[in-house]
Amino acid sequence: MAAQLISVDTVDQYNKLYGFPTLHPLATVVDMAEAKQWVNHVKWRYGLYALWLKDGKQCTLHYGRKEYDYQDGTIVSFAPGQVVQVDMTEEQIAHPRHTLGLLFHPDLIYGTPLGKAIGNYHFFDYDSAESLHLSERERAMIIDTLKSIHAELELPVDQHSQTILTDRIKLILDYCQRFYDRQFITRHKVNSDILSTFERNIKSYFAEGIAVRKGLPSVAWFADKACLSPGYFGDLIRKETGMNAQVFIQQHVLSLSKERLMDDNKGIGQIADELGFQYPQHFTRFFKKMTGMTPKEYRQK
Repeated sequence: MAAQLISVDTVDQYNKLYGFPTLHPLATVVDMAEAKQWVNHVKWRYGLYALWLKDGKQCTLHYGRKEYDYQDGTIVSFAPGQVVQVDMTEEQIAHPRHTLGLLFHPDLIYGTPLGKAIGNYHFFDYDSAESLHLSERERAMIIDTLKSIHAELELPVDQHSQTILTDRIKLILDYCQRFYDRQFITRHKVNSDILSTFERNIKSYFAEGIAVRKGLPSVAWFADKACLSPGYFGDLIRKETGMNAQVFIQQHVLSLSKERLMDDNKGIGQIADELGFQYPQHFTRFFKKMTGMTPKEYRQK
């Protein structure tokens, strides 16, 4: 039977589904071990930001076509608009484990420093299989901050509430960003292999004529080849090379452009087509932006 689709657009709506009290209209901290009731085999369409700290294998998540079983000490996060399917066994419902969740509405951070910076937290766009794995110390830091947010939620709302809440939520997100940076470093060997494959795939994309059929390559195309989300893949490449993945691709296109311009037997239109540009003038604009001169000027020089 297909999972029921439920749009969760408010904090109060989510709390009522599981029997949690609503202490603040725009934010909540929950422990699923304390849920009074359960909603199982459903698809959530989040209208909220959500961050989950798992303790043991609590449930199975389906994000897109992928399935991921949580292990101890992992964090996964979702942004408004994402759809996630949750499935639990009868045993998991009967004996729920501690799963701490932070959910907050976009209106809470609107106009705040966090609201302006929220797009910098790329992990909201990662797949669930790219979740953050924590050490015991890191996990304790996250839990302490969640407790401080919950303590603030228990106080009456006043003119200071938004500032304090958003500052503490930002602290958790900054911790996650720091721990992801650590995770990229500790997985350097695996990431280096992904980078090497990325470089080979870029070369193959042009050598095998894929560019002629599909046009200029995108970060998403190479991320899919690596079985990673574009966001995680892009951050991984930046950590390994210090360069944005799109810029990395553009540098390769530029190198090929220069190489092929050295062959006087090839016209600029032919080169543009081989590299995946829809029109020669697009190639000319790209080349001039990257080098300060047109392909014709470069060839003459």
